[in-house]
Amino acid sequence: MIQIGDEAQTHFKRLLDQQGVPGMGVRLTVLRPGTAQADCQLEFCEAGDLAGNEWIVECEGFRLYVDSSSTGWLEGASIDYQRNATGGQLTIRAPQIKGRAPAAEAGAIERIQHVLESEINPGLASHGGRVSLVSLEADGIAVLRFGGGCHGCGMVDVTLREGIETTLRARVPEVTGVRDATDHSSGANPYLRRQA
Repeated sequence: MIQIGDEAQTHFKRLLDQQGVPGMGVRLTVLRPGTAQADCQLEFCEAGDLAGNEWIVECEGFRLYVDSSSTGWLEGASIDYQRNATGGQLTIRAPQIKGRAPAAEAGAIERIQHVLESEINPGLASHGGRVSLVSLEADGIAVLRFGGGCHGCGMVDVTLREGIETTLRARVPEVTGVRDATDHSSGANPYLRRQA
């Protein structure tokens, strides 16, 4: 299910020892699984904090408890820790938590929506924006609508052509181009205002 590197185990053990609570462990939970916003949460836990249905991973000097509803999303996952000049970096790799890509035989619309949700919208979210598919026309043009910080943004044309169109055409061969169906003049809170 999940692999925990030796350095990560040493890191967790050191943190748990600092807590000074006998039997304390670490609990791992997947938040918002199967969505573009999926993430892993690690927290200290004592025996009284556990529901009793967690999966237990025996580690060097402590236990990692995996929330039972999270186990299916953690197939092939790993936790590593790499020391650096400022201390170190804990890395969780969980390739399944955002859901699986549609099968090759899935329709173009399903594959476009997956690319938008798993690759494009997480980047746009850093500016408070998002994009959604309105339609896929017969000639392969994906008609998109922007929202949030992208609605009325002065850089939306660059984002559309150099980011979204390039990505969609590479991932979904049926896409021949993109078109923006957003009325950008009505954007209430754009990330960057358009030049007049």
